[in-house]
Amino acid sequence: MPTLEDVAARARVSTATVSRCLNSPDQVSERTRQRVMEAVRDLGYAPNFGARALAAKRTNTFGAIIPTMENAIFARGLQAFQDELQANGITLLVASSSYDPDREEDQIRALVARGADALLLIGHDRTAQTYDFLDRRGIPYVVAWVHDNSVRRHSVGFDNFAAMKALTEEVLAQGHRNIGVITAERSGNDRARERFRGICSALSDHGLDPADLLIEETTYSIDNGAERFARLMDQTPRPTAVLCGNDVFAAGALMKARDLGLRVPQDVSITGFDDIDLAGIVTPGLTTVHVPHREMGRRAARRLLALRAGDDPGPGEELETTIKWRQSLGPAPT
Repeated sequence: MPTLEDVAARARVSTATVSRCLNSPDQVSERTRQRVMEAVRDLGYAPNFGARALAAKRTNTFGAIIPTMENAIFARGLQAFQDELQANGITLLVASSSYDPDREEDQIRALVARGADALLLIGHDRTAQTYDFLDRRGIPYVVAWVHDNSVRRHSVGFDNFAAMKALTEEVLAQGHRNIGVITAERSGNDRARERFRGICSALSDHGLDPADLLIEETTYSIDNGAERFARLMDQTPRPTAVLCGNDVFAAGALMKARDLGLRVPQDVSITGFDDIDLAGIVTPGLTTVHVPHREMGRRAARRLLALRAGDDPGPGEELETTIKWRQSLGPAPT
């Protein structure tokens, strides 16, 4: 195995210069850095961070556990999160729980056992034992994609309840009263529960009974969104608007509407949530809730870095969402 001394000899510099080049490249001239990195590549040298990690009691590795890798809902935020960490010399390890709380708990313990200095988690729903495990180990963590003033944990996110309530208000303002909902499974998913609660609150404020909602609950996929939309369209009377808990469901609903010969929004309106790239590509364009995913990822990374350094970044950060109007929402049919 090539050593630091081998790299130094190959690049004709001192071992201290090689170390600076690898750990603080901004302190080395560009010409020297290129020579050292060429030697690193030629020799196949990989720094051994084990002893350094043991001495510093940190590995410069953070973990992130997201519910799924099968769609783009978390992609933007996670990319910004990783970019911010990389700029600070942190390596990111990512795991997917597939919305399985037991699997997520195993992944949390596995990342901690492998020396993760800090963790990014999605949503607050997990057992008290899991939080106790992290607290006892002294592992900093930040919860993202949610903001709840009643929960005293470090978080960076948005108010899912308020965001979906605002969108539902716009749907009601268009005259829709017979409304269908396609939601993610709400058990163990506080984001889905809060969005559904926002819909119910808006209906109640307008004197409507949330019990009259036509509800389809399913797992994340475009095909599932299409299937559940078809079920809603089989109802009598069928809904004039379908509120989807995310853009993935809504894309499936738009696809199925076309298959069924339904015009959107003339025959039925469809809305989403997240404003992923897909929302602007589908036809018609999807009216949805815009979530500042990238800013959320950046701020979550900065908060974790501050927590690991022993700083107090203050209370959780709430980010604003906005309604992105496109063509899929229109007046209720007369």
